[in-house]
Amino acid sequence: MKKFDKFVTNAVGRKVPTIVNGKEQVPFMGVGKYRPTGNKAAPPIATAADYPEDGNKTQPDLKTALIKAGLKDGMTISTHHHFRNGDVLAVQIFDIAKELGVKDLVWFPSASFPCHQPLIKYLEDGTIHHIEGSMNGALGRHASYGKMAGLGVLRSHGGRYQAVQDGDVHIDIAVIAAPSADAFGNATGDRGPAACGLLGFALADSQYADKVIVATDNLVPFPCIPWQIQGNYVDYVVTVDQIGIPEKIVSGTTKITRSPDRLHIAELSAQFCEEAGLIYDGFSFQAGAGGTSLSIGVYFAEILKKKGWTAAFARGGSNKYLVEMLEQGLTKFILDGQTFDLEGVRSMRENWNHVNTSPFTSYNYHGKGFFGTFVDIVIVGATEVDVNFNANVVTHSDGLLLHGIGGWQNTLFGKCTILPIPLFRDRIPVILDDVTTITGPGDLIDVIVTERGIAINPKRTDLLEAVKDSKLPIKTIEELKAEAEAICGKPKKARVDENEPVAVIKWVDGTIIDTVWKVVE
Repeated sequence: MKKFDKFVTNAVGRKVPTIVNGKEQVPFMGVGKYRPTGNKAAPPIATAADYPEDGNKTQPDLKTALIKAGLKDGMTISTHHHFRNGDVLAVQIFDIAKELGVKDLVWFPSASFPCHQPLIKYLEDGTIHHIEGSMNGALGRHASYGKMAGLGVLRSHGGRYQAVQDGDVHIDIAVIAAPSADAFGNATGDRGPAACGLLGFALADSQYADKVIVATDNLVPFPCIPWQIQGNYVDYVVTVDQIGIPEKIVSGTTKITRSPDRLHIAELSAQFCEEAGLIYDGFSFQAGAGGTSLSIGVYFAEILKKKGWTAAFARGGSNKYLVEMLEQGLTKFILDGQTFDLEGVRSMRENWNHVNTSPFTSYNYHGKGFFGTFVDIVIVGATEVDVNFNANVVTHSDGLLLHGIGGWQNTLFGKCTILPIPLFRDRIPVILDDVTTITGPGDLIDVIVTERGIAINPKRTDLLEAVKDSKLPIKTIEELKAEAEAICGKPKKARVDENEPVAVIKWVDGTIIDTVWKVVE
């Protein structure tokens, strides 16, 4: 299996391989330019004759279930990250694989977190061949130095669903951590001792994997309702001591910022939205999980109260701030893609208009439309942007791969995408001539808000016109870049080997938008 081969230049001028881990790839062609052909992938046909008539699919433990599922060398094993840094199941799966002597597995998580650092030893000993999923922190750093046998493949949440649906990734065994499940395999995430909210990231896995294992620490009588995973997709059910630590759903990136500069950016962003006429009675918005983005949502709530208006819906990860808006009548619905704290979990149980969604409904670009295009205002962060409004969320200016994409790419299709970012971090400018890694094209990014001014994409003449008479500090992107360099100096480029890729970044349509290169120590 070739790790990579045959580089070409794609539509945003980036060198990308046309072979990745032995599979042919399509280079990014531009937003909306690639048209897929053929039919969706399909799982094997099953027969009820092979399953218990009483519906009891329970197995004594996870090891037994993995053996019965046929775990063997080279398989693709999927997990999800609804517990974020509180996940305990993924490491157990590969502990079992190591014990059984299984090698060259592909791990296909919806995201990884610092709690998955123990898996580095399995990347080193060959138990895991490579990771196709967001790599945060230690795993990304490990890959950045070329230490993974295969190339990493990073996709957005919607891109992950697309890849499974289109057959780009074939899941052999999916293991779904469920806070509540019944013996038939119906499962939900919004109740039980380890309730984590919705289980939407596991939806594609349940529908398309050859074998599906549901693991729970709260086995309940049939039927487990409201089921978010249907037992008709499930092969085996196992009870474990603990599936995850729900308190660790919350992290430093899901709390409101205390930084005066970041709060100023948040206030400027909300002020821009108000003065540009983007906020109105019945508008919709999505705010990311970062501290600045969350703060902007709080400012939106204040504007709505002042005007006596109500948002039609708030889209994205739920948290206590969105829940407060819902319960105060400031938004009619939360369309939840990921539950970010325990107040979000409670609200999902108790509020009929707190709706669990999935990457299929909200983010899948290879569907007949998706919810992401309906959103009026999208607030998301970035590690870097450049003068062409291209943005990066996966690497830092030193080239290290330290973050995942999440739903970030998918949200860019909203009607106005705003990136509230500091002008510099640790004395390193954030606005560059060219970003280290293009994760999203500038065509879809409308406004950059910093503590020293606001830059509007010249293509958005409507926004420029809307705020031309305001007192907002409107500047060009080049002016903001020059200010940052006057304070910090011109940043050094990352020292990377552009003949040695370590990962590729997929766009929402499955094409490759950029390559992450080996960092030179």
